[in-house]
Amino acid sequence: MKWWEGNRDAEKKWDRSILKGIGMGFMLSFPILLAVLFRGWYKRMPFISGTQLIFILLACMMISVFYALFRGRINWEAKEERFTQLKNKINNGKV
Repeated sequence: MKWWEGNRDAEKKWDRSILKGIGMGFMLSFPILLAVLFRGWYKRMPFISGTQLIFILLACMMISVFYALFRGRINWEAKEERFTQLKNKINNGKV
């Protein structure tokens, strides 16, 4: 309880959520990169030019960052909800 009271503003910042969730975001977009980079396994896949490859890489980066921000915000809201519920229980004398 004391830790969350002191650190909840720091946990809400977008840079903290990116640092915590970017690894999972990369894991989400990694299969896309593998399919594009090792495209020899699928014979019907069309040729991908350099600009299309750059676009695909940027899209994977954007997916990773969006996932990290979204996951960080959802986790923060869940922790904040638990904190307010516990605080209300303590104030009402139920705990």
